[in-house]
Amino acid sequence: MDSTLPSHGHVPVTTQAPGTGIVAQGLARSFGTVKAVENIDFVAEAGKVTALIGPNGSGKTTLLLMLASLLRPDSGSIRIQGIDPERDARSVRAVLGWMPDTLGVWESLTAREILTTVGSLYGMGKAHARARAAELLEMVELSALADTPGRVLSRGQAQRLSLARALINDPQVLLLDEPASGLDPGARVQLRMLVRDLAESGKTVVISSHVLVELDEMADAAVFVSKGRTVRSQTLAEAGEQVRGYTIVVTDLPALRQFLESASMAAAYQPNVENAGGTAKVKLPGDSHATELLAALVRAGIPVSAFAPSSGLLEETYLRLEEGTK
Repeated sequence: MDSTLPSHGHVPVTTQAPGTGIVAQGLARSFGTVKAVENIDFVAEAGKVTALIGPNGSGKTTLLLMLASLLRPDSGSIRIQGIDPERDARSVRAVLGWMPDTLGVWESLTAREILTTVGSLYGMGKAHARARAAELLEMVELSALADTPGRVLSRGQAQRLSLARALINDPQVLLLDEPASGLDPGARVQLRMLVRDLAESGKTVVISSHVLVELDEMADAAVFVSKGRTVRSQTLAEAGEQVRGYTIVVTDLPALRQFLESASMAAAYQPNVENAGGTAKVKLPGDSHATELLAALVRAGIPVSAFAPSSGLLEETYLRLEEGTK
């Protein structure tokens, strides 16, 4: 993911109800002579999960820091729940939860103490902060480690504590930077379920991640950035209708080859039989066409043992954008 994506010009911002979610327009931010963000438009709707995708150095972390009111843009505008963070950072932080890619902890404090301390910073009383900490520790399955010092936690445990810390104030907007980093497979599944539950409760959730297959299962929409610019905005429904590669595995390759290379099939599906091991790849414009082709293979008596997309939805978009730089 270290390559760059092409710039496709200005991407229009989707309109949504005022005072909800995130709307950022024309953001730019430089560090000396380095332009980390040049022109980013970003929209995340309330009640949905929006993925932020791009190669390393594309400006994702700088964008998240600006959205979190931790970094002021050189130009452009940001509204979090309708609030301008430059004018009222305190109000933005009251409705926002921020999970950085690396958790900075007070190493001598326990997991419980870290959460209650953060709760007190949000103005919670001691009893409220302790009750909220206990609730969140149970949610992220750290109750057994509640009185363990932060320095003892593993990477995955620290990530779960970081998520709990981001939720301490029951935020309406949640920014997650590589939340699955260091998590084991079971914890990744739990994270996906939790993220979907948070969005379905009405929260605005933004996730930056390099694991695009997992984003397919969490996100409702995606914003792709490269070289500090927005290059594509796409819903998952739109991604499902794009031309996409499918892999077909059969036990009778000659029969598959003959079927795919017939005049009607060749014109419709652009087949490319790859090897003699029984594998072929086709390009299909949307899931409905995949269903039609699979049904046609079954009717023709082709012995199909596997039929699946060659890549995830968002990975397909990323790779197509990446090809534009070559």
